Amino acid sequence: MVEDRRSLFITGLKNAHAMENQALSIIKPQLKRIENYPQVAARLETHLRETEAQITRLEDILASLDEDNSTLKDWMLSASGSMAAIGHSMADDEILKNSFANFAFENFEIAAYNSLIVMAELGGFQGAVAGLQQNLSEEEDMAAWLQDNLREVTTEFVARREAGESAKV
Repeated sequence: MVEDRRSLFITGLKNAHAMENQALSIIKPQLKRIENYPQVAARLETHLRETEAQITRLEDILASLDEDNSTLKDWMLSASGSMAAIGHSMADDEILKNSFANFAFENFEIAAYNSLIVMAELGGFQGAVAGLQQNLSEEEDMAAWLQDNLREVTTEFVARREAGESAKV
């Protein structure tokens, strides 16, 4: 049973690593395109650095278990994140679509880290909990920021559209 818990935890860690690589493939294209929403760009830039640190934490946890990330999972989820970013770039309300998708993705990450923390506790991997908790905290902060700023972003989007200015990003 302990080996099953270890295997489940390792799979979850590899999935989380791929998930964070997917996050990078979503954030980076958004940052390249944002021109009119500096508050969003600044927060995404901060979260980009957080996400890179989260990947390092996950790699450290995997290494402590003599495991490595899954290159295939990383590549597949990165590709899907890039496709989502491309899809949103064609929308007239790109900034809103990105805001909605980012909020949903942050909540997905929150659920994943909550689950991983439980698996770490059940499997006796207490050394992993602090790093996972740090990742969870950063995702919760980003989700809260997105929720708290959706009204401002939407108001700015509408005002720009009404003024005939570029409202996309």
